[in-house]
Amino acid sequence: MNIHEYQGKEVLKQYGVAVPEGRVAFTVEEAVEAAVALETPVVVVKAQIHAGGRGKAGGVKVAKNLDEVRSYAQEILGKVLVTHQTGPEGKEVKRLLIEQGCDIKKEYYVGVVVDRGTGQVTMMASEEGGTEIEEVAAATPEKIFKEAIDPAIGLTPFQARRLAYAINIPNELVGKASQFMLALYEAFVDKDCSIAEINPLVVTGDGNVMALDAKLNFDSNALFRHKDILALRDLEEEDEKEIEASKFDLSYIALDGNIGCMVNGAGLAMATMDIIKYYGGDPANFLDVGGGATAEKVTEAFKIILSDAKVKGIFVNIFGGIMKCDVIASGIVEAAKQVGLDRPLVVRLEGTNVDLGKQILAESGLAIVSADSMADGAQKIVALVS
Repeated sequence: MNIHEYQGKEVLKQYGVAVPEGRVAFTVEEAVEAAVALETPVVVVKAQIHAGGRGKAGGVKVAKNLDEVRSYAQEILGKVLVTHQTGPEGKEVKRLLIEQGCDIKKEYYVGVVVDRGTGQVTMMASEEGGTEIEEVAAATPEKIFKEAIDPAIGLTPFQARRLAYAINIPNELVGKASQFMLALYEAFVDKDCSIAEINPLVVTGDGNVMALDAKLNFDSNALFRHKDILALRDLEEEDEKEIEASKFDLSYIALDGNIGCMVNGAGLAMATMDIIKYYGGDPANFLDVGGGATAEKVTEAFKIILSDAKVKGIFVNIFGGIMKCDVIASGIVEAAKQVGLDRPLVVRLEGTNVDLGKQILAESGLAIVSADSMADGAQKIVALVS
């Protein structure tokens, strides 16, 4: 789950991470009032959307008086920002962060992620702050420094200081920088984050080490432990179909293709999308119904797929281990009858009760195309939508 920058900064403040003073605004008047309350000669007007690259898209402006605050707020609120993370459709700005300006001497990058290669939480740092870390990795990978963190010990002060020296934090501020990193790690673990990214981390003219921007993502599987974080969820920033899927414990991600996919198991879902692409098709979604899906969940999954106007056909690819093929078949038939299926449907079933599942489909009276294998199914649905 993602949250907005201003929300992330409020979370980090609880752990002693230094951030600029700021207020959220939903209207132009609220933006002006926030700027007045901050009592600072320079304020920054920042678009709040769940995407990076806002500055390059015109979503971050520096205002030196209240007239400029008003003008920038009018310009940004309601604007559709298109960044490298939003896709070409962009995202509409519905809220702003009005924040104190600060005297920036140097920008750095600090991020905490789960490194699947080492199986450990890893803190990364670079003196190339303000730049996308992917760009730094591609152009100057030697400027990215990493510390793998032992989960039994946590990030040690020694590791934090070593990172601070590696990215050339001024000697007199190494202590503050290491305390910043220790607090960031504590927040990451305590709140079950999947990413905690500070870009840029800045050193200011008055000797502070501060998070000028903050991106926090959270492990959705752990949200039951964090009602305070769940309350920060902005449903307007999420795909309606993904929201609906989450209500039924379905893993759904919308894509740009025209072949709807319903699969059990994330690995099989990825393989299904790959094989559709291999045979010249384009998947419209990732949808994993899980290992213990009921007929009701299958029905809801079908409704979600068909709510996408781009979907011209559906490929159901099920390997029944824990899940029984007859349950899936019953759900498919029920869903098709409820929604009035009007698009090609190819079903490949294999595993527990597969013969009974195929019998249910065959006797349904619906125009369902059966497939003998994953490759066979992919070829058939690609041909049908073409």
